[in-house]
Amino acid sequence: MEFTNTKSYAKVVENGTQAVQEVQNLRQSGYDLDHIYVLAHDSDKTSRIVEASDANNVGIKEEGVFDALANLFRSRGDELRAKIVSLGFTEAEAGFYEKQLDLGKVLVIAKKD
Repeated sequence: MEFTNTKSYAKVVENGTQAVQEVQNLRQSGYDLDHIYVLAHDSDKTSRIVEASDANNVGIKEEGVFDALANLFRSRGDELRAKIVSLGFTEAEAGFYEKQLDLGKVLVIAKKD
């Protein structure tokens, strides 16, 4: 599933291999590597995909200090929704994507400058 709003592009893929391929596709279509992010429900899986694809984790720069600190006390689902919202998506969109991550899928997001 793909979604594009005025600020961000998102695609849900089945696994890490497809996520790495999608990151490569986004780079080839002109997205800056600094603006491509990968999220999985399992933080270790996210880290492995980020490392393999050279994409980015959603961090303090994207979330802001307050949300990054709040994530220390949130459930993983709440943390993921907050990260998705910080990249330009609505709460409803974030809820949809978080449910996909619950199913073991991977979310690739690219922000426009």
